[in-house]
Amino acid sequence: MTALLSSLSALSQDVNPQAYYTNSEGEEQESRAVSDGEAPLDVIFRANPSDMDDYTPSYEWHFRKVKDKSDYDELFVRYEEDTQYTFRESGTFHVVLKTMLNNKGEELDSVTITITISESKLEFPNAFSPNGDGFNDTYKAKTGWKNIVKFRAIILNRWGQKLYEWNDPAGEWDGTYNGHDVKEGVYFVQVTAKGSDGREYNIRKDVNLIRGYTEGGSTSDRK
Repeated sequence: MTALLSSLSALSQDVNPQAYYTNSEGEEQESRAVSDGEAPLDVIFRANPSDMDDYTPSYEWHFRKVKDKSDYDELFVRYEEDTQYTFRESGTFHVVLKTMLNNKGEELDSVTITITISESKLEFPNAFSPNGDGFNDTYKAKTGWKNIVKFRAIILNRWGQKLYEWNDPAGEWDGTYNGHDVKEGVYFVQVTAKGSDGREYNIRKDVNLIRGYTEGGSTSDRK
């Protein structure tokens, strides 16, 4: 065993596994540690071997979901030099590359790539001020929503009449109905959504439409 380890330490063969993905800003990334991925996250894993000479290596990509610091669930194994996977749920995942150089037991040190997919988040305010001052002029999800894979929001008046509907968490209501400004007052929002982590959102709340409010004033309605 000592002789085998000694021979391996002298090998020039190497792998440089990396994860390739596109972040939420649309930028292509290359890393061994994705700390705040947003599902669904498409990742290509490449072994990037070098100096293999006469060796014909084989590869094992072990996909594991971390349960705690010392335990994990083995999900599956892939056997390509390069492989792809779409992460659709929150949690921390270890993707471990094992590289076998031949059938004599010679192998390189395992390398781990860590992928962390953040939990979903969705919150709505209870007031906005569509008065054209450039602040809170539309009603929309609070900044920081993430990992929402299904979404529907409806604005209702006090009589239950639907005034507006949108199906994208990035959407918004400008305080109009059929092209005309609605009156100041209390309206209602109903939101049904689902996060990539399986969390379901059923938001029902009042929406205070305040046209007279301007930035620099005060209001206790927006939380």
